[in-house]
Amino acid sequence: MKRLAPVLFLLAAACGPMSPERAARICEERARAATGPTGEIGIGITSDGDARGSFEIGITSDYLQGRDPYEVYETCVRQKTGQGPVRPLVLE
Repeated sequence: MKRLAPVLFLLAAACGPMSPERAARICEERARAATGPTGEIGIGITSDGDARGSFEIGITSDYLQGRDPYEVYETCVRQKTGQGPVRPLVLE
């Protein structure tokens, strides 16, 4: 049991709240995704001369539910840190 105690301590510490700055970065991305669909288009030519393309689209449940991005940000930060945001959300 003595060998297991340090492992349990580390696991418990890993489950604790994250830093406010890290939470802000993660939650800013989530709030941006709540503003609308995101996407990516790629076009290229292989070394054999063949044309290749790709298309990706992302839609979050926050967007589908019509949630306010500022509310998404605030709620997300509070869930991750247990406190309010350290900086305001700026959507550009």
